[in-house]
Amino acid sequence: MSDERVVIAVDCSTTGAKASVWNADGTEVSSGRAELDLSIPAPGRGEQDPRQWWTAMQSAVRSAVAGLDVRRVASLTVTHQRESFVCLDDDGEAVRPAMLWLDSRAGEQVDRFGSADVHDRTGKPPNTTVSYYKLLWMAEHEPENLRRTAHVVEVHGYLVHCMTDLWATSTASMDPTGLVDIRTGDYDPAVLTHLGLDRSQLSTLHFPGDVIGGLTVDAAELLGLLPGTLIVAGAGDGQCAGLGAGVAAPGRAYLNIGTGLISGTYSSQYQPDRAYRAMLGTIPGSFTYETFVGAGTYMISWFIDTFTHCSEEFRGGVEATLESEAAVVPRGSDGLYVVPYWNGALTPYWDHEARGIMVGLQGVHRRAHIYRAVLEGVAFELRLSQDQVEQATGDTVEEFVAMGGGSQCPLWCQIIADVLRRPVVLSRQRETTCLGAGMLAAFGAGLFPSIRHAAEAMSATEFRYEPDPKAADDYEALYRRYAAIYPAFRSFFHDRIEVMA
Repeated sequence: MSDERVVIAVDCSTTGAKASVWNADGTEVSSGRAELDLSIPAPGRGEQDPRQWWTAMQSAVRSAVAGLDVRRVASLTVTHQRESFVCLDDDGEAVRPAMLWLDSRAGEQVDRFGSADVHDRTGKPPNTTVSYYKLLWMAEHEPENLRRTAHVVEVHGYLVHCMTDLWATSTASMDPTGLVDIRTGDYDPAVLTHLGLDRSQLSTLHFPGDVIGGLTVDAAELLGLLPGTLIVAGAGDGQCAGLGAGVAAPGRAYLNIGTGLISGTYSSQYQPDRAYRAMLGTIPGSFTYETFVGAGTYMISWFIDTFTHCSEEFRGGVEATLESEAAVVPRGSDGLYVVPYWNGALTPYWDHEARGIMVGLQGVHRRAHIYRAVLEGVAFELRLSQDQVEQATGDTVEEFVAMGGGSQCPLWCQIIADVLRRPVVLSRQRETTCLGAGMLAAFGAGLFPSIRHAAEAMSATEFRYEPDPKAADDYEALYRRYAAIYPAFRSFFHDRIEVMA
C-alpha cells in the first residue's frame, strides 16, 4: 500500500457534510458524504441542530477513510457554510437551534442598526445574511437565550471543539459573521459591546493554515482516525473555493455556480464598497471581494419544480432536455427578461425587499424562452456586480474559474462568457471548495512551504469557454436594457410591499 501522505478536507455545507481525501498533487483519493436536515419553521427562517454537523462529519470521514491506511493522514481541515452559527451553554449544548446564513428574520435589525461605520469596520454591507444582525434579533426577541449563552461559535469553531476540546477557530471562518474588525483581523470591540458579548464567549482566532491542535482520543475513535492527527485552521466555503480554483493573486476570479452564484477576487489591501462584501482571505494579509447572486442552480431547481413533472431520479435528463430546447432560442429570449431576485437582491443593491421580475412576456414565449431568460438573467446579474467591483477596485479580471453544479451546463457557461466578455474556464476538480481546504491542510502539515505553493501544485483547470465576439456584442445591448429594470421597480417593492406580503 502507498505510504504517500494525504490530507482530509471536510465541507460542512447547508445540506450535508462532504469529506475528501487529497494527495499532494490535488487528486481526490476518496470521499464520503452524509446528509443534514434543514428546518424551515416559518417563512424567512432557516435552522439546524448543530449536533448533526458533528454526526454528519463523523459519517462522511469514516466513509472517506474506509480501506485507507489512516497512518497516511497528515492533517484535517474544515470548511463550512459561513454565517451559520449557534449559541451554546456552559455544557456546550445549544440554547436554541443554530441560525443559518439563509435565515432572513433580522431585516428590521438590518434597517435599524446597519450603518456605513459597521460596514467599514467589518467589510459586510448591512444585510440579513450577517450573523451580527441575527444576534441583535436574539437580544430583542430571545434575551433569555442570549443570557444563557457561554459560547457563540460558527460551524468551524463548533467542529474544532468537537475534535480538540478547544474553543478555537480561524480568522477567515469567524470573519463572515460580522463580529470581526476586518482591518485588524481581531474581534470588533464595538460590535461585541452592542451585543453584550465578552471575548471569553468567543473562540480564539488562528490564521488559516495554522495548526490548532491534535485530535482527541474520543474524537479519533468517532472519526476512524488516529489520536493526535493535526487539526489545521480552515476558512469559509467561499474563501476555500477561491483558493481551490487557484485564485491567489489579482487578475483571476472564481465563479461558484451553486445554489447561489458567488464570484470572488483576490486583494492584498482592504477597501470597503457596497459593490461587494469583503472577507478575510485564506492567505494571511489577503482579502476576498465577493459578489453574491442569491439565485444560481436554485433557479434551475425552481424552474424544474414549477414547469415540469419530474422526479429526482430523472432530473439530470430533464436539465439536458431544457438546455437543448433553450439553445435554439435566440439571444435575448425574444424580448423576455428575468431578474432573478427570488431570494431578494444581494450585491450590489442589498435589498431584502426586492422580488423576482419577468418582463416582456408574450404569447410567443414557451418554457424554453423562460429557461433561457433565467440563464441570461443570472449572467446579467453577475455582469452588473462585476462591473461595479472593477470600477471600485480598479482591478480587471482576465478570466473566471468556474465550479459548482451549474458549471456542468455548457450553454450557461457560454452565455456567462459572452455576457462578461471574458473566458470562463472550468476547475479540474468539481469539489473545489474541499480542495481549497485540502490546500490549507497540506500547508499546515508541512507538505508545502506556503499556502501559495500548495495552491499552485494542487489546482488545475480544464475546458475553456471563450466569448464569441458577435454574441458578446448582442448581449451588450441586451444587458443595458436589463440593468434598467430593477431601478424602475424598486419603489414598487418598497412602497407597496404590503400588497405583496
